[in-house]
Amino acid sequence: MAGRIEDYALIGDMQTAALVCRDGTVDWLCLPRFDSHAIFAGLLGTGEHGFWRMGPAYAPGAEPPTAARRSYRGDSLILESEWDTPRGTVRVIDFMPPRDGAPQVIRIVEGVSGRVPMRSELRMRFSYGRVVPWVHKHEGRTVAVAGPDSVWFDTEVETYGKALTTYADFTVAPGDRIAFTISWEPSHKEPPPLPEPEQSLEATEDFWREWVEHCTYHGPYREAVVRSLITLKALTYAPTGGIVAAPTTSLPEDVGGVRNWDYRYTWLRDAAITLSSLLRTGYREEARAWREWLLRAVAGDPENLQIMYGIAGERELGEAELDWLPGYEGSTPVRVGNGAAHQLQLDVYGEVTEALHLGHMTGLARNDYASVLQLKLIRYLEDHWQEPDEGIWEVRGPRRHFVHSKVMAWVAVDRTIKLIESGDADGPLERWKQLRDDIHRDVCEKGYDKERNTFTQSYGSQELDASLLLIPQMGFLPPDDKRVIGTIEAIQRELSTSDGFILRYPTEGGDEGVDGLPGDEGAFLACSFWMADDLAMIGRVDEARRLFEKLLSLRNDLGLLAEEWDPRLQRQVGNFPQAFSHVPLIDTALRLTASGAYGG
Repeated sequence: MAGRIEDYALIGDMQTAALVCRDGTVDWLCLPRFDSHAIFAGLLGTGEHGFWRMGPAYAPGAEPPTAARRSYRGDSLILESEWDTPRGTVRVIDFMPPRDGAPQVIRIVEGVSGRVPMRSELRMRFSYGRVVPWVHKHEGRTVAVAGPDSVWFDTEVETYGKALTTYADFTVAPGDRIAFTISWEPSHKEPPPLPEPEQSLEATEDFWREWVEHCTYHGPYREAVVRSLITLKALTYAPTGGIVAAPTTSLPEDVGGVRNWDYRYTWLRDAAITLSSLLRTGYREEARAWREWLLRAVAGDPENLQIMYGIAGERELGEAELDWLPGYEGSTPVRVGNGAAHQLQLDVYGEVTEALHLGHMTGLARNDYASVLQLKLIRYLEDHWQEPDEGIWEVRGPRRHFVHSKVMAWVAVDRTIKLIESGDADGPLERWKQLRDDIHRDVCEKGYDKERNTFTQSYGSQELDASLLLIPQMGFLPPDDKRVIGTIEAIQRELSTSDGFILRYPTEGGDEGVDGLPGDEGAFLACSFWMADDLAMIGRVDEARRLFEKLLSLRNDLGLLAEEWDPRLQRQVGNFPQAFSHVPLIDTALRLTASGAYGG
């Protein structure tokens, strides 16, 4: 049975990632890419759908023991888990080396004290748990083959097969270090080279240490910021610069419900705000790589801009349901692909333009096509900004005139005007200044409820929406504007949970609401960070700090956040770890640090 979402650790090689539970079980791993089929899908099913457990031996029928302690080794993505047993203490070191050849998961078992009996249980199931591979020996190595995939298992200890599972039973004493490695290779190719676990461990530690040294943030929240930056780096697909929203699919926003989506793709919105955080903390190379990815993905066709793409820029992300998987804690359907890819979301134009603008302002090397793209996006918006869309939250209900979408259309035009005024692009300046004024007037007249002194989710609606918190952050109105303050206070009243965290919008209980889906969801963590940001902007800095530090307390013991927090179950929900949660954590930390609003 899968653990709670917060029970998992992330390891990765910047091309794919694995989730490791507290009991030493790898329950999720897609090879060779983030969006490939999983070979361990126990996270969304049972042990029959694939897993790899490494830990102290335990009695048949008993539950595997959980680690007494675990942490990342310094500022790295190297996981160290320790078990205290009646016979001694043992440590397991889990990591994935930044890839130079075959993708690998390496697990090094180290004896700390006593003599501890250990067991490795490896059950590979390809195609999300559906296919049992052919497992056999090849020149002393164990290999599992199914269709185009082969996974090679290497270790110095003796292994044996039983019940379609590969086992290794062994004992470790103080100073012993025994390595286990799985490596992926296309099945038609020669075997991957024999792994070198100790050298790979040293190289992996060096990589992360050198990468973290580039971080320019040295404020009071450095630990949380650096861990979030490492997580964002781990979610970046190194060959292309694309950034996945999360490395998982179908972890539920509503446990037992249907709000289960595949996040292993690059949302322009998520990637753009990630780029913003990376740029503001010293990581220009990642920003440059993402900009190049964007230009390739959009190509010469900005009129058909998608809200998301595959990690190499793929456009077709057809959604399907895997009916053989019972889902995380019974949350079905399990989905792969994402049918929202072709939705109209006008806010994306604003986020992309803001990211390009920030890159320009922070001295990112000029790319002439980036400026051409920006101008093309505005020409498209000029003709389409007045249309209804599906909005930031990808509602599957009817299109509406979402206020946030209009605000971000204003942002796109505003930042492009600034580009022209700087002399780095040519465009119809006066016409677009008029367009900027027209959008601003339209939003203030049709998206604002004078009686309640708040902006609303969409034109003519009564509902609120947490995306309205971005109005002052995007510069649409100043923080001290009474309409901004009224909106912040209205969202606090109407969209706060009992814990003080923020919902995205009302979900209307069990019936279908504005998003066209049944059921509820938890507090959206990004929105809660936005609230802390806004509170700081309007001078309520102590309140902002208290909310921010309360949000930090929701992170698991390794500093990781999912998409949402369920106030009823008091646990993390949604895909994990989530870029859209870690980015605003960084942004809020920067703002609070700049304001001096921190304790101690």
